Amino acid sequence: MSATTTVTETVQANPNLHGSGPMRLDGTDQHFGDFRDQLARDGFAVVKGAIPREKALQYADEMYSWLENFKLGFDRNDPSTVHKDKLPVINEKGMCLNYGLSHESFVWGVRSEPGVVGAFEKVYDDEDLIVSFDAVNFQFPNRTDLPPNKPWPHQDQDPEKHGFRCMQGLVNLLPNGPEDGGLIVCKGGHLVSEEFHHALADEERIPAWTPEWYGFTDRGMKWLEDRGCKWEKVCAEPGDLLLWDSRTPHYNLSPKNNQPRFAIYTCFMPVADASQEDLVRKKDAFERRVGTTHWPNARHTGSNVAKRDGQEDPHNRDRPVNDPKLSERAFKLTGIPYIKAKA
Repeated sequence: MSATTTVTETVQANPNLHGSGPMRLDGTDQHFGDFRDQLARDGFAVVKGAIPREKALQYADEMYSWLENFKLGFDRNDPSTVHKDKLPVINEKGMCLNYGLSHESFVWGVRSEPGVVGAFEKVYDDEDLIVSFDAVNFQFPNRTDLPPNKPWPHQDQDPEKHGFRCMQGLVNLLPNGPEDGGLIVCKGGHLVSEEFHHALADEERIPAWTPEWYGFTDRGMKWLEDRGCKWEKVCAEPGDLLLWDSRTPHYNLSPKNNQPRFAIYTCFMPVADASQEDLVRKKDAFERRVGTTHWPNARHTGSNVAKRDGQEDPHNRDRPVNDPKLSERAFKLTGIPYIKAKA
C-alpha cells in the first residue's frame, strides 16, 4: 500500500476482508451478513441486545449496590456523594481493578450470558473459549475530585506482532448516547496498523507497562488522519456488546451530561491460543480472585490491593462479596478444565 493510500481505498481494493477465526479476519472470500462483516471492515461493531435490556439494567443495579455496600457514603440517588472518599478506588478513566471485583457474581453473570459468549464463538468459529478476568468501568459525570480523563489513544497490541490477534469487548449496561462517555474508536485503523508501525518505526514510544500496549503520539494521530481514519464515538443501549479488534486505535470519554456509564469488559479467545503454562497461571488468578487484564490467556495478572492516596486502602478485600457459582459452561471459560494432568 502506498504512502497515500486511504482506509477507504484499502477496503475497496480488498473486498473480501471478512471471515471467522483469529487469522481469517484478515482476508477470505467469506461473507456473513452480520456484525462480523463490520468488524473486518471497520475494526469494531455493536452486537445489539446480547443481553436482554431488563436483565442488563438488573446487572447495573447490582453494580450500584456493590458501590453502596462499601458504606463510605455513596448513594446512587444523591449525585453529591459521587466522590473518591465515598467510593472504592476508581481511576479517572472509570476503571476499578481491585477488591475481587473481577470475580463478583454479577460480573461472571455478564461474562456467562449466552448472547455474549455466542458472539465470540462466531468471531472465532470456536466453542472452546476462555475469558478474561477484566476490569469494570464506573464513570460518573461532572467529577471534579479526580484528574481529568485526558485522551489516551492506543491499541492493545504489540506493534511488532501483526495481524488479528485478539477481539476485545465490553458489555454496556446503561443508556449510552453521544454525550454519555464511553468507547471512541478510529474507524478502519486496524487495516493500516502494519503500515503505520513500519512508517513510524523510528518514533520513540510512549512508555508502557507491557509491550502489548502502544500509545499514539500527535505525529501518529496525524498519520491516521492523513490515511482517512475517522474517530467515532460508539453509542449503545443496555445489554449491547461492543467489540473491537485489538489493533483498532481507541480510548474512552467521560460523560458530559447527567447519565453515568457502567460497563463490564469481556474478552474471549480460543483456548488453543493459550499454553499449558498460561492456563496454570490463569487457574492461580481464578483461585486468588485477581484480574488478568483483557488477555484471556492471563498474560498479566493483577492484585486486589488498591492504593488510596498512596497507602493500601483500608477497605481492601481479597474475595468478592458474592462469590460466583459457575455453571459447567462458565467454569470451562476459566480454562481450568483444559489443564492437562502431568504424566
